[in-house]
Amino acid sequence: MEFHEKYIDLVSEKLGGRVLFTTDDFFAEKENLIKKGRGIFIPDKYTERGKWMDGWESRRKRIPGHDWCVLQLATPGHIKGFDIDTNHFLGNHPPHASVEAIYINEDISRHTQEELDELDWTEILPKSDLEPGSQHLFECKDGGLYNHVRLHIYPDGGVARFRVYGEVSKKWDEVNKEEVLDLAAAINGGKALACNDMFFSSKDNLIMPGKGENMGDGWETKRNRTPGNRDWIIIRLAHKGNIEKIMVDTHHFKGNYPDGCSLEICNSDSDEQVLSGNVQWTEILSRTKLSAHNEHSFKPENIMPATHVRMYIYPDGGVSRLRLWGKIL
Repeated sequence: MEFHEKYIDLVSEKLGGRVLFTTDDFFAEKENLIKKGRGIFIPDKYTERGKWMDGWESRRKRIPGHDWCVLQLATPGHIKGFDIDTNHFLGNHPPHASVEAIYINEDISRHTQEELDELDWTEILPKSDLEPGSQHLFECKDGGLYNHVRLHIYPDGGVARFRVYGEVSKKWDEVNKEEVLDLAAAINGGKALACNDMFFSSKDNLIMPGKGENMGDGWETKRNRTPGNRDWIIIRLAHKGNIEKIMVDTHHFKGNYPDGCSLEICNSDSDEQVLSGNVQWTEILSRTKLSAHNEHSFKPENIMPATHVRMYIYPDGGVSRLRLWGKIL
């Protein structure tokens, strides 16, 4: 199953995930686990401790036991699957791995190994086989709500990347309905459902936190030579709401920003109906000029309940971030 197409990586560094603790990262730092990509390999690069590796790698264990690592999810969520990637770890990968999870309100970043080990962890992936230099996709059928995970490797070795795919769970009943928040933000539960083109960079970047790091950290389509072309993206909002302010950021896009954009909204309980076109779209921003490397703020032309947004860009190009500020209903 292609988890990344349906779910968000809840432990992603870009989203705000953190690696809190490991029993051992002698050869390669634990923080590499949640970085973007699958990791790289540089043949002749070494450190004082040995071969430089782009991942988390513990030393060869000469005593009983195994190594593990605790990670804090960027946001609480329901976990649907994992990618345990041993890319470039060939003679030094762990033969097996398992995953545990917990929901805990306290800050455990300063806990000792013994304190972490004593927490009431729930196993959500049993001990499973790993192969060298491979992505391993595992489904998670546990329905619990979690905000921390613990990755076990047996007995030691290296993992390049660790992805925890799932759905953001926000306690909307505790959110003040007068609070203005970004209804499209991934950290709140927004989801880029579909687009017609993402040749240069992923649609998912559009609703990530913070400013785009570079031109690759946005949504960019290929050059289209068709007269009158417009590219599009559909976003499911984190919660039904009224959009009161729109921000379209073309940061880093200088010779390849769209000439213009427009936005439409619909109100539907079904992603399937939205994607199949069985909904009524209402324009809230008519085609409007954009400029290079700039934040553009707009007031919507219509304010009405929305669950999904469709943005058109004319004729093609790149947008770094889209923010849709409003109040939930």
